[in-house]
Amino acid sequence: MARVVKVFRTLRNHWKKSTFAVCVLSYGGHWLHLQTLLLLFTCYHCLFQEFGRQQIEPHARLRKATVVLNPAACSGKANNLFEKNAAPILHLAGVEITIVKTDYEGQAKKLMEFMEQTDMLIVAGGDGTLQEVVTGLLRRPDQDTFSCTPIGFIPLGAHNSLSPSLHLLSDNKVKDITSATLSILRGETVPLDVLQIQGEKEQPVFALMGLRWGAFRDVAATISKYWYLGPLKTNAAHWLSSLREWPLVRDVVVSFTAPSLRPPDLPPQKPTRPNLLYRIKRRLQNYWNPPVEEPPKVEEPEEWKEQQLSTLELFVQTHNKNPVQRRLNDSLMICAEPDDFTVGEFITVGKKKEEDPTVFTKNATILEASACHLQLPEGAGGFYNIDNEEYEAMPVEVRLLPRKLQFFISAERREQLLSQTQ
Repeated sequence: MARVVKVFRTLRNHWKKSTFAVCVLSYGGHWLHLQTLLLLFTCYHCLFQEFGRQQIEPHARLRKATVVLNPAACSGKANNLFEKNAAPILHLAGVEITIVKTDYEGQAKKLMEFMEQTDMLIVAGGDGTLQEVVTGLLRRPDQDTFSCTPIGFIPLGAHNSLSPSLHLLSDNKVKDITSATLSILRGETVPLDVLQIQGEKEQPVFALMGLRWGAFRDVAATISKYWYLGPLKTNAAHWLSSLREWPLVRDVVVSFTAPSLRPPDLPPQKPTRPNLLYRIKRRLQNYWNPPVEEPPKVEEPEEWKEQQLSTLELFVQTHNKNPVQRRLNDSLMICAEPDDFTVGEFITVGKKKEEDPTVFTKNATILEASACHLQLPEGAGGFYNIDNEEYEAMPVEVRLLPRKLQFFISAERREQLLSQTQ
């Protein structure tokens, strides 16, 4: 203690020198950070020049990309990183880009209504921007055509839930943005499931990760209010929530249908066309012995099952956390935490969910379905989190659209995810 007092006394007696030293150290740290970024960009620009040197056929058309950029969803630094670095990199690689900036919430949905055909769609923003783009895209009358357009996601927002499924992430924002840009240029894609969330009166909302409802979601929305507690803010938010009301159990009636069998993956390349003699022989056989037409199959009505759940949190989510995992069924997951947590367990689990909301305890109820209907009790109120965006809680139907959209993925991240499933 005496040593600490001596240090403070020295700083007080030599406050001019101390102030000068702090300024020098701050400037030096800032200069070193800029030099590191410059070196990193130099290395990446050398890599991207390889794409720019590729020869284009005389009559070939340049690839066109429509970029939806939401400056309000990201910090000024992240916005500058994209406009001054990622956008020129795309130009350098021979991609003709059109940047469309959004000025207010919901504008990206409207922009998708008027978007013309493009070779690729790039979303530069966070979870909210991505969800607006996907919702606007799938609300179009010609969404079957536009859903085949590959989508690139460049993480600029505060929440980028889909990024770990597509790219190798680091603590360096520049590296993450450049890595995402590189995966777009390489052109490797992966199909992602989409959830269609339909209320009784509202237009459908579409999500890539899931719908979250319950006590842990409500507490997570208040954690930022306790910023002055530093690393203790998460624990404090959960503890204070348990003091105001306990237990925080929610009742919900879930109706769901069984998952559907996943069809085989299509071959990456079209099969070669048979030779001329084989085609002539097949046509003659069909002419003299035409195949018998099968009667149309009658679609069986969906069989719905009903289950009443008492839970602290309900999460209806896709399998997009690991999109390359091979599965027998196309399904969404209905995950419900048990209702018998102690206050200590509530705080511990809540801290883990703050880092990864998709994590559930071993005693959680997990159901797989093709579609589900959530019937909330009267007066339940509250809010949903749909891909980290807040919506008023109401009875909704959630239906899976399997492998609906194509997203660019890095080859390194694909290999890493495949190794986790083995």
